[in-house]
Amino acid sequence: MDFIFLIAVLLISVVLHEVSHGAVANALGDSTAKDEGRLTLNPIPHLDPFGSVILPLLLLLVSGGGFAIGWAKPVPVNPMRLRDQKWGHAKVSIAGPASNLLIALVFGLLLRFLPLAALPSAVPYFLASIVSVNLLLALFNFLPIPPLDGSHLLFSVLPDSMRSMRAFLQQYGFFLLLIFIFFFFDWLVSLVRILFSLIVGFSL
Repeated sequence: MDFIFLIAVLLISVVLHEVSHGAVANALGDSTAKDEGRLTLNPIPHLDPFGSVILPLLLLLVSGGGFAIGWAKPVPVNPMRLRDQKWGHAKVSIAGPASNLLIALVFGLLLRFLPLAALPSAVPYFLASIVSVNLLLALFNFLPIPPLDGSHLLFSVLPDSMRSMRAFLQQYGFFLLLIFIFFFFDWLVSLVRILFSLIVGFSL
């Protein structure tokens, strides 16, 4: 039951993440995601076989059901159609992890202020799972490694003199990402625990 619930929370959260990208892009003048039917909460068009299924299951098994991360298929964005050519792509990139932070804050504050003693015992666990999964998604996607959102933010401020770094990250980003996931994932989990405690008021 816990395993299934965590996967469900992750899938819903990554779908909201991608829809947020598309919605902001649409608001800034690029209707590509809308035209291709990606502004939908139906998870099927958003699923990525590796990022949405294989990796989350693998991480849940490795962590003993504690934590999982994943991603959906990126929504298509045409930066040339954005009205704000300087910062438009950065704004679209921020929208995804920002949506996860907002979800984490809303459910975290509910967990902090609801009279949990009067509720079924499963409620605190469900709320805590939603908060932790969305914090993890937000922090993970802010990593400046392609294809994650943090790389688009980095490229928006990277000077032309550092084009070689951009080319390196674009060429080897996926491998760097796998290295981070399998060797440094615990660092990210530790940061999630700290932020969880700050929002909710007790330790995860």
